Amino acid sequence: MAADSVTPKQSRTPLLAGNWKMNLDHLQAIAFVQKLAWTLKDAQHDTASAEVAVFPPFTDLRSVQTLVNADDLAIAYGGQDISAHDSGAYTGEISGAFLAALDTKYVIVGHSERREYHGETDEDIAAKVAAAHRHGIIPIICVGETADDLEQHGPSAVPVAQLRVALEGAAKPGSGQQSEIVVAYEPVWAIGSGQAATSEQAQQVCAALRALIAEVLGDDVAQATRILYGGSVKAANIAGFMREPDVDGALVGGASLQLEEFASIVRFQKHVGT
Repeated sequence: MAADSVTPKQSRTPLLAGNWKMNLDHLQAIAFVQKLAWTLKDAQHDTASAEVAVFPPFTDLRSVQTLVNADDLAIAYGGQDISAHDSGAYTGEISGAFLAALDTKYVIVGHSERREYHGETDEDIAAKVAAAHRHGIIPIICVGETADDLEQHGPSAVPVAQLRVALEGAAKPGSGQQSEIVVAYEPVWAIGSGQAATSEQAQQVCAALRALIAEVLGDDVAQATRILYGGSVKAANIAGFMREPDVDGALVGGASLQLEEFASIVRFQKHVGT
């Protein structure tokens, strides 16, 4: 294909990210990652065509790092959260310096469960985005609305407002810091419900998020930024999302703990067709 015929979406490598949440100990993590790598290899998955990443609990990260490095696995990994602080008297928090020392490529920030159960604000998320960039880690910035938000404000209003504040913490391109971001749209009403948004709903919001990134960080950054959908993602519905021009992957929850299901999601191109 000629370079000038490549669409913006085609220039972005899809990212399929599995958020394990508080599941699997370090031994289970080793077994799962090994089996995932074998399953994808046996299926002749082209890692250049779709990136796969896992997000284990913090206690698993060293084990996953050792396995990935020792076996040279084409699987990225990241933390489920990051402290806004680099060090100090912050019991239970995890510094970006610690994550960077484990070669973590990504970190999830602003997940709806952190917002709901730990009271994290948009300003907290912005500080965590800044912390990730300080340590050379790519933040996956989660935004999304509840059913009440959707009814009161309509689609995209709340996610766009959340992302606008989060981007205040992002390093600017050319600053010399890591400045790449990934955005994950996760409608709270769809998470764990078994009822995903439609591909059209996801596209509408993801397009609005990309427009905001263009406004704040410029068109080039907007076109390069991967925007994921999260919320009851399955092998049966991933193809519909991935056909949309502004959906570049998925942040997968429960299904990422099911080996064959997650491997099938990663291999979404087998489902998309022409």
